[in-house]
Amino acid sequence: MDIKTYWNNFKKQHPKVTTNDYEAFSLGGEDDIKEQDLLANLIKNGIKTATTSAYDLYKQDKTDPLPQVGEYGIILDGHNQPTCITKTVVVEIVPFLQVSAEHAYHEGEGTRGLDEWRKDHWKFFKQEYADEHHPFNEELPCVCEVYKVVYK
Repeated sequence: MDIKTYWNNFKKQHPKVTTNDYEAFSLGGEDDIKEQDLLANLIKNGIKTATTSAYDLYKQDKTDPLPQVGEYGIILDGHNQPTCITKTVVVEIVPFLQVSAEHAYHEGEGTRGLDEWRKDHWKFFKQEYADEHHPFNEELPCVCEVYKVVYK
């Protein structure tokens, strides 16, 4: 099913939703279909209810704005097919070292522990910052987003 049809089906079942503002995206590596499918399923099944991104790497020109409470997202699998729709319920900006064990748990990946979260995200953020020619350290701000599935 195409993304627009999926969104319109959601709106038909939720008539109080009058906006057509949503972002359709997949999580995981750009070319990693298996990882995209895994993360989409974790979200769809309510296991992954949070994500973390690097605050400093959001584009200042608004092409990639910070997430906002109340926003809708259509989660795509590795074949760009919609799997569910989420609504952002919390957005917090905290230093890397202050990301909580609770947030790490709600990211729903691996052991769901804070130590594993820090190890994996340190590697991920270090590479993202390097790609933008910036150093990464544990005091840099992270965007901690929590969402709920509102349609599948």
